[in-house]
Amino acid sequence: MLDCLIRGGTIIDGTGVPGVRAEVGIRDGRIVAVGAVEEDARQVLDAAGKVVAPGFVDIHTHYDAQAFWDPMLSPSPLHGVTTVFGGNCGFSVAPLSEEAGGYLCEMLARVEGMPLEALQAGVPWDWSSFEEYLSRFDGRLGVNAGFLVGHSTLRRVVMGPDAVGKQATNEQIEAMCALLRESLAAGGMGFSSSNAPTHNDNAGNPVPSRFATRDEIVALAGVLADFPGTQLEFIPTVGFFEEEHKALMTDMSVAANRPLNWNVLGVAAFNPELAKNQLGASDYAAERGGRIVALTPSQVMSLRINLRSGFIFDALPGWAEVLALPIEARKQALADPEVRRRLDAGANSDEAGVLRAIAVWQNMTVNTTFLPENNAYEGRRVGEIAAELGKKPFDTLLDLALSEDLKTSFTPFIPGDDDDSWKLRGEIWQDDRTVVGASDAGAHLDMIDTFSYSTSLLGPGVREKGLLSLEAAIQQLTDVPARLYGVRDRGRIAEGWWADIVIFDPESVGAGPVHFRDDLPTGASRLYAEADGIAHVLVNGVEIVRGREFTGATPGTVMRSGRDTETVRVHD
Repeated sequence: MLDCLIRGGTIIDGTGVPGVRAEVGIRDGRIVAVGAVEEDARQVLDAAGKVVAPGFVDIHTHYDAQAFWDPMLSPSPLHGVTTVFGGNCGFSVAPLSEEAGGYLCEMLARVEGMPLEALQAGVPWDWSSFEEYLSRFDGRLGVNAGFLVGHSTLRRVVMGPDAVGKQATNEQIEAMCALLRESLAAGGMGFSSSNAPTHNDNAGNPVPSRFATRDEIVALAGVLADFPGTQLEFIPTVGFFEEEHKALMTDMSVAANRPLNWNVLGVAAFNPELAKNQLGASDYAAERGGRIVALTPSQVMSLRINLRSGFIFDALPGWAEVLALPIEARKQALADPEVRRRLDAGANSDEAGVLRAIAVWQNMTVNTTFLPENNAYEGRRVGEIAAELGKKPFDTLLDLALSEDLKTSFTPFIPGDDDDSWKLRGEIWQDDRTVVGASDAGAHLDMIDTFSYSTSLLGPGVREKGLLSLEAAIQQLTDVPARLYGVRDRGRIAEGWWADIVIFDPESVGAGPVHFRDDLPTGASRLYAEADGIAHVLVNGVEIVRGREFTGATPGTVMRSGRDTETVRVHD
């Protein structure tokens, strides 16, 4: 007898071929029949009028800490995600030392926008090895999850406080490589690092990986060559790539003999040369024996930024020092006219690069306020409010934030919601040099809603704008990322493969309304959204989502490199 039979649906198997009407039989977590299935089943799911697709594979999340208090890694499974990868951007929470735990906790709070009180209350911070960390989740997660080993974490464990501000000695580099080897042997999924100017720690300093030399980064990437089923992820910079950026990523890929996945390639028609330049890194690498693949979003980026966490703002020239101050001292500084003058000048300087667009203060929109007297400002442009109050836009923004203890969130104007940008976005989704994703799920919890990237692709991208076929979109969400990362027997509906399956209505699938939810440890808030049109989600043959609700089942696999992944080489 089958454990589960899915009947009446249209199977879109993940390979890009047209959908077909067929049934799917499941036993012992795997797909055992596709087609006309006569065998009885303990559970029958009616998929009439719906699409039956492989579960979605999200290769860029930050669920490393959330896994301790939320085994479902929500809200991702509500949007059809059945496999996730954490430990991106150089920010894993293992391996660990007693000294490093406090620093990493505070670093994650600042750079990845996770409430510090939630991290302190919800994470025990009492393991040491990567194996010990992974073992905490065996049999406990709702989805399949693998975790990369982060560069900033390795650096802090090996170098202690010297990880910030100092170059590593040859001995320290070898110690980091040895620790990485140990972590990969335990099942770590690969190596991640970051050079992004937006990545700063709780003290306002660049995160540890940003102090690494080229030799250190390439040496660590090269460790992957000896470990099967491992992956390489990197955050290079913001804006145009100079040859040094392309060359570094190429050398990392060649040393690891792995594709390098980088984050993130945004799209806007007003500056098509930026996308052309960034995609050119893939061509540069291919000519030199490497492979570079860009992670690109499925929707227009929408940010909610505030002066309390300081993320994004602290990447503006001269801002990090002020935003690293304790809240009361920071408020005093932000009220000082001379400090304001310096901050405004830094944000509008050539040194700010592409982030200079944020400094068009009048185009900022007030997203969320926290005092009744300010509620009327929500949804309005700062420039409009400034004109009413007879103030400059920058003063208006700062005064409003100061009145609410710096909690007020603002949305900068980000171009890209025009027809030409959407057309270009659709072309880039189907470019072999890209993979759709960049959800950042589990991070920037009060700032972004890109955790709904999958349903955003299927709704606006496919149904509303017709930028690609449903079959092509499902392939981008399933088989493309799974094959890039060598995930064994996942990403397709085929006999013998794991039964990770999402059943949805193509006429209504999409992301639901975004709202705040106070469900983090200590009652801290996060942005959240359910999905529309998702009927069932199965992981390893077990239903974990029914409509907008979790079933409570936790059949997910804690994936380990080499066992659950196979090697994707660039060259023989």
